[in-house]
Order: sequence, then structure tokens, then C-alpha cells
Amino acid sequence: MDFKKKVLEYHRGGKYAGKIGTEILTPCESKEDLSLAYTPGVAIPCLEIVEDENKVYEYTSKGNSVAVVSNGTAVLGLGNIGALAGKPVMEGKALLFKYFAGIDAVDVEIDSVDVDEIVRTVELIAGTYGGINLEDFKAPECFEIERRLKASLNIPVFHDDQHGTAVVVGAGLLNALKVAGKEIGVVRVVMSGGGAAGIAIAKMLVNLGVGKNNLVMCDSKGVVFVGREADEFKKEFAVDTDKRSLAEVMVGADVFIGVSKKGLLKPEMLRSMSGDRIVFALANPDAEIEWGEAHEICDDVIMATGRSDHSNQINNILAFPGIFRGALDCRAREISEEMKVAAVEALVGLVGEPTRDMFIVDPFNRRVVIEVALAVAKVVVRSGVAVNGFDLDKYSDDLEKEFLK
Repeated sequence: MDFKKKVLEYHRGGKYAGKIGTEILTPCESKEDLSLAYTPGVAIPCLEIVEDENKVYEYTSKGNSVAVVSNGTAVLGLGNIGALAGKPVMEGKALLFKYFAGIDAVDVEIDSVDVDEIVRTVELIAGTYGGINLEDFKAPECFEIERRLKASLNIPVFHDDQHGTAVVVGAGLLNALKVAGKEIGVVRVVMSGGGAAGIAIAKMLVNLGVGKNNLVMCDSKGVVFVGREADEFKKEFAVDTDKRSLAEVMVGADVFIGVSKKGLLKPEMLRSMSGDRIVFALANPDAEIEWGEAHEICDDVIMATGRSDHSNQINNILAFPGIFRGALDCRAREISEEMKVAAVEALVGLVGEPTRDMFIVDPFNRRVVIEVALAVAKVVVRSGVAVNGFDLDKYSDDLEKEFLK
């Protein structure tokens, strides 16, 4: 069976199509069970919640529920395909939440490109969920949607295309720099791509210690320089330079990070970089430069891609399941920059001694969700906003029992 047929059969499923469903968590085998689950018994937890809204976490699934929300305007590798066509991707994201972190996620496709309409829709349904995962909204609207929802909701809101990618890139870069023997505060970084992921990665790298003057962002128009027309998000990373093209700024660069499109990193650009060059070519499904070509051109290249058929895959699976697991469990109200950096550090530590062939942890390592969730929870506890009685030692034990069983 060829790959296309195999994929379609996978999504067609068995009795019912699709990748996700629901499961019953309590007994439902007798009239007594019915009286507890529904009428007349269900009125009792309803009234408890009327008296104290926090009881919703005690008597419903809210605390382990995430909405995967999208309008399908920036689906990875496919672009603006719309809400309905994006549904298989959002169902897939829900599957990953469940498999890697035990979180019940449902996909919510909003058939609108109006920011006000999208924000209001999410606000109206948010009470059902413990967290909101924004997915595949195009830039710059995605920044405004996330900003407004974070301001109006008291549950975590996380745009994974931005922050999940940034966390994993940050962890990969810290370990790649160890392999190269270079210091983060002095390396020159060139970024290709100024969309949602590119902006978030740039912010993360600065948070981790990359000098802002040592980071150059390029988009489809070339270098983002001081005085050039650009949106407010790109302008934050505008540099004072007379260089205008990707080729010019690649000369002598230590690091290339691409979240753009196929084939942009030319062989001569790769050769022009400094020795022990670090290349994160993350365009999917076809990278800015292919793995084999890069290694043939420069045998000292330290490389990551977004693909699973090469080592050192930059995969958001390493970030969002554990981040949400930790945030939900201690009832964080948001996912802060400090929590993201803590997730970076947890991923760095899972690698041990990094090498050219292994500086990013395997996503199927069951300790990933444990260490990331625990790191996130520690930040929330330190900030003083964790749910009353949250015990980090017990939480660590509970995570190990759940995910190492």
C-alpha cells in the first residue's frame, strides 16, 4: 500500500472515522449509576459549583481539558486551507495531547478570519476548558488573538506554532552550542522567516542570552533593518545594517535558523558561515537545505530539521504536552516566559552529553513529559499562584507513576 493510501486508511479508522473520540470515566451499568451520573444526582455538583466556581475542577473534566482552536489560515506546509480542511490536523493535535500527556483535548474549528469574532468565540466557550491551545492562525493576527485572550481569560492560552517551536529550538540550540564549543552571548544568529514561529524563536533566543544586535531576521523581502517598512512585531528585531540580503548576512554567521521555505539556504551561503556551523532548517516538508546536501557540502555542520527521518528533530511534541500537563495540574492562570524557559532547561538536561548526532531528546522518551511538567509546576509554585496544597514532591512521584508505568 502506498503512503497516500495508508494515510487515508489511517484517518478513515474503523467503525467511526477520525483520530479522537471520548471515553467514559465513571461506571454506567445500572439505574443507580444513572441516578448518580444524571438525574436526579447531577443537580448536587451543579449546586456546589454555584456556591463555589472552583469546585468545577473537583466535579468535572475541566481541569484535564484543552481546546485546540484554529481557523486553518496557516496550516503547516499547506497554508491557508480553511477551518474545515484543517480539522484532521487539529484532531491530530488532540491525539498527541492524549498520548503524550494524558490530556483530553478537543478540536474547535472557527470558520472566521475576523479577529474580534474569533476572540469572542473563544471567550464564550473557555469556561468548559482548563486551557486553550491556539493552532495554525496566520501572522500577524495570531499575535493579537493570543494577546487579547491572555488578557481576558484566567486559564492558560498558548499558541503552539509560536511558543512550542521556540521552546524546542531554544533547547536544541543550547545543546548544539555545547557541541560547537561556542557561547550563546557572542554567536551571530541569522533567522530566515519572520512569521509567528520566527518572532517567537527570536524572543526566546534573546531571553536565553543571544545578543539582540547579534540576531538578524530575514523575511521574503530580505533583511529586517532599521527604517524598513515592517509590522510592529518584526520591527522589534530590526538591526542597523547596510546588508540587505540573506546571502550577505550569512557570511561569518555561527547559526542559521530557518522557518521559511524550501531551498532558501544555498550551498554558497552554508560555506560562508563560520566553522562548526549550526543549521536548523525547519521548513516542512522540504527544508531550507536538505540534510544530505548540507552534510556533503560541510562535514562540520551541526544540524536539525523538522523531519522525523533525521536525527535532531525540532518537534513541538517535546514542549506542549508537558507544558500543559504542568500548567493544568497546578492550575496556572497563564503560561509565562519563565515557564517556557524552564521547559527549555528541562529539555536540555534530558540529553546528557550532546553530540552532533544527538543534541535533541527523542520525543518518545517517557521522561520528557515528566521533566517538562515538573519544571513548569515549580515555576508556578514559586510564583505563589498554584492551587492550594500543591505538593511538588508528591507531584513528581505521581508523574513517574503515570508516565513510567
